[in-house]
Amino acid sequence: MESLSDRYQSITTRIQNRARLCGRDPSEITLIAVTKMHPFETIEALYQLGQRDFGENYVQELISKSRQAREKGYADIRWHFIGHLQSNKVKVLLPEVYAIHSVDSVKLASEVSKKAERPVPIFLEINIDEEESKTGAKPGELLALLRGVRALPQLELQGLMCIPSPEDPKKLRLSFRKVRELGAQMIGARCHNSMGMSDDFEIA
Repeated sequence: MESLSDRYQSITTRIQNRARLCGRDPSEITLIAVTKMHPFETIEALYQLGQRDFGENYVQELISKSRQAREKGYADIRWHFIGHLQSNKVKVLLPEVYAIHSVDSVKLASEVSKKAERPVPIFLEINIDEEESKTGAKPGELLALLRGVRALPQLELQGLMCIPSPEDPKKLRLSFRKVRELGAQMIGARCHNSMGMSDDFEIA
């Protein structure tokens, strides 16, 4: 059975190789280790291997793990919230989180802006394939969301976030391309997109 260390090394090597193949600087790519439902010991092990960016889907789980990390002295961990965020959870999340990857409405963005005591990096969640079962702004709604977000203080817009349907590799590649094109068109060359998971990050 492959160890956590071996799996981590394999993924980081694949990211570096794919980046070079695409003519990109590997240092431009941030690997976020998604640790939802994993014990804090897994985070500790990854931290010892050099991982600093961690993603969580649930507010209370992120808060709990963030506090444990502080108690252990892991002050340089950056916590990324990647799940669906309700407006009434924003206030308790903000002191613990580095970036929010799932801003899908002006209402949510306004709540983050209002409650933030420092600039907060955010990504706009886009439902690129317009799937009824998924959250996120549809491509046709993105411009209005973007305008609303840009009018708010305390938000550092990084780019777009998407989780396309994984069933068809060709469709997946097209979906990632659409996100990159939308980001470049609406946000500009400095757009950093949040996309790609264990099975498809090389396509992303």
